[in-house]
Amino acid sequence: MLLLIAFQVLMLNHLQISGYGTPIIIACMILYMPLGSLKAGVLLWGFCTGMIVDIFSNTPGVASGAMTFAALIQPPLLRLMAPRDAAEDIKPTMQTMGTANYIRYTMIIFLAHHVVYYGMECFSLYHITDVIVLMLTSWVSSVLIALLLETFRRTK
Repeated sequence: MLLLIAFQVLMLNHLQISGYGTPIIIACMILYMPLGSLKAGVLLWGFCTGMIVDIFSNTPGVASGAMTFAALIQPPLLRLMAPRDAAEDIKPTMQTMGTANYIRYTMIIFLAHHVVYYGMECFSLYHITDVIVLMLTSWVSSVLIALLLETFRRTK
């Protein structure tokens, strides 16, 4: 978790794609939570992770709100995406869920996180097209980095 936060705060927060989206991969923390985890524990981890990123990124409450929302939808989404014959404490990986289900699971968690994050950050519909482009470029880059991290995690 600390490496993920450090990578986000020290490197990715300073990276912009064509002047738009910044990859936000701290939602990987929520992705990796097993299905048998306590819901309150997942929510607490999501909030604390978001709060640490908020402190170092000067975004008061934005990351913690988005991470808490992602943590709220993670258990039912994982239950929905997990194979029918999976164990009660399944750890979400490409091997245990299958590649297609894992990619869908990752895309949905990151989409929910990014919609809340950029909705709270911009909090206006005045420049809605700019916000949508910002959110989509950030979402695509974040999902690609998360899938890349999963392949490195899988090879261990």
